[in-house]
Amino acid sequence: MSPEDEVLDVVDEHDRVVGRAPRGEVYARGLIHRCAFVRVRDAEGRTFVHRRTPAKLVFPSLYDMFVGGVVGAGESYDAAALREAEEELGVRGLPRPEPVLRFLYDSGGVAGKWWSAVYEVRCTMPVKPQVEEVAWYGFLTDAELERRLSEWEWVPDGLAAYHRLLAPGRLDGGG
Repeated sequence: MSPEDEVLDVVDEHDRVVGRAPRGEVYARGLIHRCAFVRVRDAEGRTFVHRRTPAKLVFPSLYDMFVGGVVGAGESYDAAALREAEEELGVRGLPRPEPVLRFLYDSGGVAGKWWSAVYEVRCTMPVKPQVEEVAWYGFLTDAELERRLSEWEWVPDGLAAYHRLLAPGRLDGGG
């Protein structure tokens, strides 16, 4: 099945399921759907950063400090976070990612809006990132990541999630 044919839950502004549709239709019609973002740190506390492949449907070839993706129809955020992290990192047996925050992201017409559930996990095993998803990767210290924010072009939803993680007294945008 192609990514465009993957069936997603369509949700409302309060993250309640109101229907289902193929991903291609969800993006084309700007329907609200769900995504899971996972911030991965290695044993030294460095953050996994990668450049997306040019074949990605949304934000191709941009850098991201999260792994993750859409939540499939009937799938929980927690299950999607673990599945996506293991797939993109090319590992098995990853600890269950811990939920940190959730917010509604508006892509400004790129692919609609999506509820973004943000997680964190520690990965101490060697990674072998999925070549279909990851064109380049590295583990960056917090200082290196901060320096790269102004140098590289980042996925805007990941950048929004990153800034929310750093916000003092961050609030869960869930409803």
